[in-house]
Amino acid sequence: MKGKTRRRLKLGLLGGAAALLIALFLLIGPPQLLAKSETPEFCESCHVHEAQYEAWFHAGAHRRLACVDCHLPNDNKPVHYMWKSIDGMKDLVLFNAGHVPDDIRITEHGRRVVQGNCIRCHAETVFMIDQERQCTDCHRRIMHKRSGAMTM
Repeated sequence: MKGKTRRRLKLGLLGGAAALLIALFLLIGPPQLLAKSETPEFCESCHVHEAQYEAWFHAGAHRRLACVDCHLPNDNKPVHYMWKSIDGMKDLVLFNAGHVPDDIRITEHGRRVVQGNCIRCHAETVFMIDQERQCTDCHRRIMHKRSGAMTM
């Protein structure tokens, strides 16, 4: 009987310690990891976006913003994280499979997201402007430059 009690106590302590570690990880770990994964340095570290990062860092009109501020939907947190996961996994697979194109171009979905974020951030400025046109049609300087070609 004494051995069973000792064993239960040991299992209880191990279970409690594991639960505490998991709770600490959930409370401290992922938020820091999540915050780090939203930085431009993180995006540049695992993508082949050196030229886009350098253009943003040195001459970008929106240097105070992170990549995710323009390139992910930001009007709804669950949608933001869903697309962050989708785009992140797609980029991870393409990068590790060696299928990253030399000339990185924005997708049609990405173009719509960027347009929506432009309008959301600059709502007071653009409310009287034709919002069917792409903001980047006129504001080409905010786009990333790469080898003389304009990309986003």
